[in-house]
Amino acid sequence: MPLQALIFDCDGTLADTMPLHWRVWQKVTDRHGLHFPQDRFYALGGVPTIDILEILGREQGVKLDFDAVSREKDATFEEMIPEVRPIEQIAKIARDNHGKLRMAVASGGTRHIVTETLRHMGISHLFQAVVAAEDVSRQKPAPDIYLEAARRLGVPPANCRAYEDTDIGLAAIRAAGMEPIDVRPLLPPSPPPTNPQNTPLRIPSPYPTH
Repeated sequence: MPLQALIFDCDGTLADTMPLHWRVWQKVTDRHGLHFPQDRFYALGGVPTIDILEILGREQGVKLDFDAVSREKDATFEEMIPEVRPIEQIAKIARDNHGKLRMAVASGGTRHIVTETLRHMGISHLFQAVVAAEDVSRQKPAPDIYLEAARRLGVPPANCRAYEDTDIGLAAIRAAGMEPIDVRPLLPPSPPPTNPQNTPLRIPSPYPTH
């Protein structure tokens, strides 16, 4: 199928935000008595904040106002947006294809945070659509967010190529019937997340697969 559109995840794909998100998560989970090791944080990349909180709360028997804590996490991260830098290897792909292919961002982040991040990096004008967590009922690894991005671009999913930095996100792309691009081999090597107990990573999904 001829390529007609490119769709990009935001955090860890277009924007070098994952270390900043990790700093914020450390503060928020410590404040609310949740255990959230770094390897688990990276394993759940692409899952919206409120869903991560619900997973952790359910597993650890901690009762929280998940909506309030999610807003607290986003507000704390928003203060750090001036520190965000683009991941140039991927942002260049978007810049090089501006005006040639239709393009969108499909992110598990909240709309305000995603749009402010793109605006700060000076690349928001490159995209005809931004799809965020509020726009779909099922999040990654379900395909909904990528299917909605394709719908807004007016392009069949089979004619889309999508870029992701997490296994959960890549699963969503494949489920949407798009060409998946794992950006991790394109990026400079970074230290692996700590996993002191050397325990296997579990990636639970609260979303139905139907």
